[in-house]
Amino acid sequence: MYRGFNLSLVFENEHFYQKGRAVNAVNILSVKKSIQSFISPDGSINGFHMQSNWFPQINADIFVSHSHRDEKTATALAGWLSDKFGISTFVDSCIWGYSNELLRQIDNKYCLNPGAATYSYEKRNHSTSHVHMMLSTALNMMIDKTECVLFLNTPNSITTKEVVSQTESPWLYSEISMSELVRKKKLLEYRPAMTRMFAKGGAINESLKVKYDVYLGHLTEIHADTLNNWESEWNKIPRETQYALDLLYELNTSIL
Repeated sequence: MYRGFNLSLVFENEHFYQKGRAVNAVNILSVKKSIQSFISPDGSINGFHMQSNWFPQINADIFVSHSHRDEKTATALAGWLSDKFGISTFVDSCIWGYSNELLRQIDNKYCLNPGAATYSYEKRNHSTSHVHMMLSTALNMMIDKTECVLFLNTPNSITTKEVVSQTESPWLYSEISMSELVRKKKLLEYRPAMTRMFAKGGAINESLKVKYDVYLGHLTEIHADTLNNWESEWNKIPRETQYALDLLYELNTSIL
Protein backbone atom coordinates (compact mmCIF):
# COMPACT_ATOMS: atom_id res chain seq x y z
CA MET A 1 0.00 0.00 0.00
CA TYR A 2 1.21 3.47 -0.88
CA ARG A 3 -1.70 5.72 0.19
CA GLY A 4 -4.99 5.34 2.02
CA PHE A 5 -8.11 7.53 1.98
CA ASN A 6 -11.12 7.88 4.27
CA LEU A 7 -13.89 8.52 1.73
CA SER A 8 -17.23 9.90 2.90
CA LEU A 9 -19.58 9.19 0.05
CA VAL A 10 -23.24 8.62 -0.82
CA PHE A 11 -23.29 7.42 -4.40
CA GLU A 12 -26.12 5.78 -6.32
CA ASN A 13 -25.86 5.45 -10.07
CA GLU A 14 -27.35 2.49 -11.93
CA HIS A 15 -25.14 3.04 -14.99
CA PHE A 16 -21.90 2.85 -13.00
CA TYR A 17 -23.29 0.07 -10.80
CA GLN A 18 -23.76 -2.12 -13.88
CA LYS A 19 -20.26 -1.22 -15.06
CA GLY A 20 -18.93 -2.16 -11.63
CA ARG A 21 -20.71 -5.49 -11.77
CA ALA A 22 -19.05 -6.18 -15.11
CA VAL A 23 -15.66 -5.21 -13.66
CA ASN A 24 -16.14 -7.62 -10.75
CA ALA A 25 -17.57 -10.49 -12.80
CA VAL A 26 -14.19 -11.81 -13.92
CA ASN A 27 -12.87 -11.80 -10.34
CA ILE A 28 -15.97 -13.58 -9.06
CA LEU A 29 -15.71 -16.30 -11.71
CA SER A 30 -12.03 -16.81 -10.94
CA VAL A 31 -12.69 -17.21 -7.22
CA LYS A 32 -15.65 -19.54 -7.77
CA LYS A 33 -13.56 -21.88 -9.93
CA SER A 34 -10.89 -21.99 -7.22
CA ILE A 35 -13.12 -23.12 -4.37
CA GLN A 36 -13.02 -26.84 -5.15
CA SER A 37 -9.22 -26.82 -5.42
CA PHE A 38 -8.95 -25.85 -1.74
CA ILE A 39 -10.20 -29.28 -0.59
CA SER A 40 -7.57 -32.00 -0.82
CA PRO A 41 -8.42 -35.56 -1.98
CA ASP A 42 -8.27 -36.79 1.62
CA GLY A 43 -10.93 -34.26 2.64
CA SER A 44 -8.61 -31.83 4.41
CA ILE A 45 -8.40 -28.13 3.58
CA ASN A 46 -5.15 -26.85 2.14
CA GLY A 47 -4.97 -23.61 4.10
CA PHE A 48 -1.80 -22.26 2.50
CA HIS A 49 -3.13 -22.93 -1.00
CA MET A 50 -6.42 -21.26 -0.07
CA GLN A 51 -5.00 -18.02 1.33
CA SER A 52 -2.43 -17.77 -1.48
CA ASN A 53 -4.91 -18.35 -4.28
CA TRP A 54 -8.27 -17.07 -3.05
CA PHE A 55 -7.89 -14.09 -5.37
CA PRO A 56 -5.89 -15.65 -8.23
CA GLN A 57 -4.64 -13.43 -11.02
CA ILE A 58 -6.38 -10.39 -9.50
CA ASN A 59 -4.28 -7.28 -10.00
CA ALA A 60 -6.08 -4.22 -8.67
CA ASP A 61 -4.97 -0.62 -8.20
CA ILE A 62 -7.44 0.14 -5.39
CA PHE A 63 -8.80 -1.91 -2.49
CA VAL A 64 -12.24 -0.71 -1.34
CA SER A 65 -13.06 -1.49 2.28
CA HIS A 66 -16.76 -1.12 3.05
CA SER A 67 -19.78 -2.41 4.93
CA HIS A 68 -21.65 -5.24 3.24
CA ARG A 69 -24.69 -2.95 3.36
CA ASP A 70 -22.84 -0.54 1.05
CA GLU A 71 -22.10 -3.18 -1.58
CA LYS A 72 -24.06 -1.35 -4.29
CA THR A 73 -22.27 1.94 -3.55
CA ALA A 74 -18.86 0.24 -3.62
CA THR A 75 -19.68 -1.54 -6.86
CA ALA A 76 -20.88 1.69 -8.50
CA LEU A 77 -17.69 3.41 -7.32
CA ALA A 78 -15.65 0.63 -8.96
CA GLY A 79 -17.57 1.20 -12.19
CA TRP A 80 -16.97 4.96 -12.01
CA LEU A 81 -13.22 4.52 -11.38
CA SER A 82 -12.94 2.14 -14.31
CA ASP A 83 -14.98 4.34 -16.65
CA LYS A 84 -13.36 7.68 -15.80
CA PHE A 85 -9.75 6.67 -15.12
CA GLY A 86 -9.26 3.09 -16.30
CA ILE A 87 -8.47 2.12 -12.69
CA SER A 88 -9.06 -1.46 -11.53
CA THR A 89 -10.71 -1.90 -8.14
CA PHE A 90 -10.99 -4.84 -5.75
CA VAL A 91 -14.40 -4.89 -4.02
CA ASP A 92 -14.30 -7.58 -1.36
CA SER A 93 -18.07 -7.88 -0.86
CA CYS A 94 -18.36 -9.50 -4.28
CA ILE A 95 -16.23 -12.35 -2.92
CA TRP A 96 -17.79 -12.93 0.51
CA GLY A 97 -20.66 -15.04 -0.79
CA TYR A 98 -18.22 -17.67 -1.96
CA SER A 99 -16.67 -18.03 1.48
CA ASN A 100 -20.17 -19.00 2.62
CA GLU A 101 -20.42 -21.38 -0.33
CA LEU A 102 -17.15 -23.03 0.67
CA LEU A 103 -18.33 -23.28 4.28
CA ARG A 104 -21.59 -24.85 3.15
CA GLN A 105 -19.73 -27.51 1.15
CA ILE A 106 -17.44 -28.31 4.06
CA ASP A 107 -20.22 -28.33 6.64
CA ASN A 108 -22.51 -30.53 4.56
CA LYS A 109 -19.73 -33.06 4.16
CA TYR A 110 -18.05 -33.00 7.58
CA CYS A 111 -20.20 -31.19 10.16
CA LEU A 112 -23.62 -32.82 9.96
CA ASN A 113 -24.85 -34.70 13.02
CA PRO A 114 -26.08 -38.30 12.64
CA GLY A 115 -29.37 -38.17 10.76
CA ALA A 116 -28.20 -35.17 8.68
CA ALA A 117 -30.82 -32.84 10.16
CA THR A 118 -28.57 -30.53 12.18
CA TYR A 119 -24.94 -29.49 12.31
CA SER A 120 -22.46 -30.15 15.08
CA TYR A 121 -21.92 -26.89 16.99
CA GLU A 122 -18.27 -27.72 17.74
CA LYS A 123 -17.46 -28.81 14.19
CA ARG A 124 -19.19 -25.74 12.71
CA ASN A 125 -17.19 -23.43 14.99
CA HIS A 126 -14.01 -25.19 13.89
CA SER A 127 -14.71 -24.95 10.14
CA THR A 128 -15.95 -21.35 10.32
CA SER A 129 -12.96 -20.11 12.32
CA HIS A 130 -10.51 -21.65 9.85
CA VAL A 131 -12.22 -20.38 6.69
CA HIS A 132 -12.72 -16.87 8.10
CA MET A 133 -9.12 -16.71 9.34
CA MET A 134 -7.79 -17.76 5.95
CA LEU A 135 -10.07 -15.30 4.15
CA SER A 136 -8.93 -12.51 6.48
CA THR A 137 -5.32 -13.38 5.67
CA ALA A 138 -6.07 -13.34 1.93
CA LEU A 139 -7.75 -9.92 2.23
CA ASN A 140 -4.74 -8.57 4.12
CA MET A 141 -2.50 -9.85 1.36
CA MET A 142 -4.65 -7.95 -1.17
CA ILE A 143 -4.33 -4.76 0.89
CA ASP A 144 -0.57 -5.19 0.79
CA LYS A 145 -0.70 -5.88 -2.93
CA THR A 146 -2.81 -2.87 -3.97
CA GLU A 147 -1.35 0.60 -4.36
CA CYS A 148 -4.24 2.51 -2.76
CA VAL A 149 -6.87 1.75 -0.11
CA LEU A 150 -10.24 3.54 0.01
CA PHE A 151 -12.31 3.17 3.17
CA LEU A 152 -15.95 3.87 2.27
CA ASN A 153 -17.09 5.78 5.35
CA THR A 154 -20.90 5.77 5.68
CA PRO A 155 -23.37 5.41 8.57
CA ASN A 156 -23.45 1.71 7.70
CA SER A 157 -19.75 1.31 8.46
CA ILE A 158 -19.04 3.72 11.33
CA THR A 159 -21.02 4.53 14.46
CA THR A 160 -20.71 8.26 15.10
CA LYS A 161 -22.61 8.38 18.40
CA GLU A 162 -19.51 7.37 20.34
CA VAL A 163 -16.62 9.66 21.17
CA VAL A 164 -14.32 7.15 19.49
CA SER A 165 -15.32 6.10 15.98
CA GLN A 166 -16.56 2.54 16.05
CA THR A 167 -17.65 -0.16 13.64
CA GLU A 168 -19.83 -3.20 14.22
CA SER A 169 -18.08 -5.18 11.48
CA PRO A 170 -15.06 -7.30 12.47
CA TRP A 171 -14.06 -7.43 8.81
CA LEU A 172 -13.92 -3.65 8.49
CA TYR A 173 -12.00 -3.45 11.74
CA SER A 174 -9.47 -5.98 10.46
CA GLU A 175 -9.05 -4.25 7.09
CA ILE A 176 -8.68 -0.74 8.51
CA SER A 177 -6.24 -1.92 11.16
CA MET A 178 -4.21 -3.75 8.55
CA SER A 179 -4.11 -0.65 6.31
CA GLU A 180 -2.25 1.10 9.14
CA LEU A 181 0.10 -1.81 9.87
CA VAL A 182 0.86 -3.02 6.35
CA ARG A 183 4.22 -2.08 4.87
CA LYS A 184 4.26 1.22 3.01
CA LYS A 185 5.89 0.69 -0.35
CA LYS A 186 7.23 3.06 -2.99
CA LEU A 187 5.18 3.61 -6.12
CA LEU A 188 7.81 2.01 -8.34
CA GLU A 189 7.21 -1.28 -6.53
CA TYR A 190 3.69 -1.22 -7.97
CA ARG A 191 4.77 0.06 -11.39
CA PRO A 192 8.10 -1.62 -12.20
CA ALA A 193 7.55 -1.58 -15.95
CA MET A 194 6.67 2.10 -16.24
CA THR A 195 9.10 5.01 -16.44
CA ARG A 196 7.20 7.68 -14.55
CA MET A 197 7.37 11.39 -15.26
CA PHE A 198 6.00 12.52 -11.91
CA ALA A 199 7.27 11.44 -8.51
CA LYS A 200 4.45 11.73 -6.41
CA GLY A 201 -16.66 -7.91 4.44
CA GLY A 202 -19.44 -11.28 4.44
CA ALA A 203 -22.43 -10.60 6.39
CA ILE A 204 -22.50 -11.41 10.11
CA ASN A 205 -25.36 -12.09 12.46
CA GLU A 206 -27.07 -8.71 12.76
CA SER A 207 -28.58 -9.59 16.14
CA LEU A 208 -25.13 -9.71 17.73
CA LYS A 209 -23.79 -6.18 18.21
CA VAL A 210 -20.04 -6.07 18.86
CA LYS A 211 -18.33 -2.71 18.39
CA TYR A 212 -14.65 -2.19 17.63
CA ASP A 213 -12.77 1.07 18.18
CA VAL A 214 -11.40 2.19 14.84
CA TYR A 215 -8.48 4.55 14.27
CA LEU A 216 -8.72 6.46 10.98
CA GLY A 217 -5.96 9.02 11.50
CA HIS A 218 -3.66 7.37 8.97
CA LEU A 219 -6.24 7.78 6.18
CA THR A 220 -6.53 11.11 4.34
CA GLU A 221 -10.12 12.38 4.46
CA ILE A 222 -11.75 12.95 1.09
CA HIS A 223 -15.34 13.52 -0.06
CA ALA A 224 -17.52 13.52 -3.17
CA ASP A 225 -16.15 16.98 -4.08
CA THR A 226 -12.66 15.48 -4.06
CA LEU A 227 -13.69 12.88 -6.61
CA ASN A 228 -15.40 15.48 -8.80
CA ASN A 229 -12.31 17.70 -8.70
CA TRP A 230 -10.11 14.70 -9.49
CA GLU A 231 -12.21 13.89 -12.57
CA SER A 232 -12.26 17.53 -13.69
CA GLU A 233 -8.48 17.94 -13.41
CA TRP A 234 -7.86 14.55 -15.02
CA ASN A 235 -9.80 15.60 -18.11
CA LYS A 236 -7.36 18.49 -18.60
CA ILE A 237 -4.24 16.28 -18.71
CA PRO A 238 -2.88 14.35 -21.73
CA ARG A 239 -3.35 10.66 -20.90
CA GLU A 240 0.20 9.63 -21.75
CA THR A 241 1.81 11.97 -19.21
CA GLN A 242 0.50 10.78 -15.85
CA TYR A 243 -1.22 8.02 -13.90
CA ALA A 244 -4.69 8.90 -12.65
CA LEU A 245 -3.81 7.89 -9.09
CA ASP A 246 -0.80 10.21 -9.14
CA LEU A 247 -3.16 13.11 -9.68
CA LEU A 248 -5.33 12.02 -6.75
CA TYR A 249 -2.23 11.92 -4.53
CA GLU A 250 -1.08 15.29 -5.85
CA LEU A 251 -4.45 16.92 -5.14
CA ASN A 252 -4.38 15.53 -1.58
CA THR A 253 -0.77 16.06 -0.63
CA SER A 254 -0.95 15.51 3.13
CA ILE A 255 0.85 12.19 3.55
CA LEU A 256 0.61 10.93 7.12
